Amino acid sequence: MTELPLALRAPRSAAARLALRVTAAGAFGLALAASVVVAVTIGAADLAPGDVLRSIAAHLGLGATPLDPLRDGIVWQLRLPRVLTAAAVGAGLAIAGCVMQAITRNTLADPYLLGLSGGASLGAVSVLLLGASLLLPVAAFLGAALALVATLGIARVGGALTPTRTVLAGVAVSSLTGALTSLVIFWTATGDSYREILSWLLGSLAGARWPELAIAAVAVLVVGLPLVASGRTLDAFTFGDTAAAALGVDVARTRWLLLGATALLTGALVSVSGAIGFVGLVLPHLVRLVVGARHRMLLPLSALTGAIFLVWCDTLARSAFDPRELPVGVVTAILGAPVFALLLLRSGARR
Repeated sequence: MTELPLALRAPRSAAARLALRVTAAGAFGLALAASVVVAVTIGAADLAPGDVLRSIAAHLGLGATPLDPLRDGIVWQLRLPRVLTAAAVGAGLAIAGCVMQAITRNTLADPYLLGLSGGASLGAVSVLLLGASLLLPVAAFLGAALALVATLGIARVGGALTPTRTVLAGVAVSSLTGALTSLVIFWTATGDSYREILSWLLGSLAGARWPELAIAAVAVLVVGLPLVASGRTLDAFTFGDTAAAALGVDVARTRWLLLGATALLTGALVSVSGAIGFVGLVLPHLVRLVVGARHRMLLPLSALTGAIFLVWCDTLARSAFDPRELPVGVVTAILGAPVFALLLLRSGARR
C-alpha cells in the first residue's frame, strides 16, 4: 500500500509514537477514573472517595465492608450509573465528531450533521406526548435511523455520495424534522409535558440508570471502538477522495460504512441523553491542537477527553444550583460556544 502523505507522517520512530500513545492514553485513563470517583462524591449527601470505592467493591463481590443501605443506594443506584453514562456519552460523541469531520472534510461537522438529532427529537417528543416514556430510547433511536435514511437517500439522488451533498441533505432533513417537532409540541403539548420535553431536547442525564448506561456502553464498545481503530483510513480521507483511493481505500464503500456506524453510535447515545451539543464539535479541535491531526492518536484521546468533559459538565449541571438541576446541554453550550469561537479566531489569525 502507498505510504501516507508527508503531512501526516510523524517525525518520531514507530516505537516512540507507540510509547507516546500508551503514555497519553494511560494518563487520560487515570484522569477519567479519578473524575468518575470524585464526581460520585459530589452532591447533597456527604460521601468520600473511599465510600464510593467500598460500594463498588462490595457490589463486585470483592469482599469490602458494605456501606449502610442509604449511602450505598445513593452511590450504586443514583450517582454511579449517571456518571458512567455521562462518560460513555461524552466518549461516543467525541468519536463521532472526529469521524464526521474527517469523512466530510468539514471542520464544523459534528455528530448531528446528518439530521440525527432532529429525527431523534421527533421520535422522543412523540412518545413523551403519548405518555409512553418507557419507549423513549427506542423511539429516539428509530427517529435518528429514519433521519439517516432520509439524509443518505436525498444525498444519493442524482449522483455519488459526496461530502458536500451529504452535508446539504443533512441540513434539509434537520430543518424538516425540527419543524415537525415544533408542530407536534405546539399542537398537542399541555401542562407539565412542556417541562419534560424541554429537558430532553436540551440534553439531560437526570434519568440515567443502569439500563441507560448499558445502551450507551454497548454502543461505544460495539461501534465506537471499531471507529477508533479506523484512524489510518480517516487519515487517508484527509486529502480527499482521490488521495484516499490512491492509498488503496474503497472510497464509496468506506464512506457508507463510516457514515452508517457514526449514525448508529450517535443515535444510540441521543436516545439516552438527548441532543447534547458541542462535545463532538469542540473537543476534537482541542485535542488536535495538542497531538496533531493523525487519527490513530486523535480518536482515542478525544474519546477520553470527551468522557472527562461530560462527567464534569453533568456534575456541574446537577450540583451548581441544587436542588434545581440544569439540563447538561445548557452547560456544554455555555462552555463550548466561547471555546469554539476562540478556536475560529485563532484559525483566522493564523491564516
